[in-house]
Amino acid sequence: MTLDDAMKSAKEMNELVTIKGDAIEIVGLFGVDFVVEGKCPDGSDYTWKKRRR
Repeated sequence: MTLDDAMKSAKEMNELVTIKGDAIEIVGLFGVDFVVEGKCPDGSDYTWKKRRR
């Protein structure tokens, strides 16, 4: 599976994803453009956890 395929699948499945690089970590849902009062555009709760090492 390519990265594009994986991103499309995660968006279709509404899965929380983590993207890690050398100095960055991004956690979220693909396709979320904004969060209003803790809710995503589809009405689901927006939550995330950041692990400390």
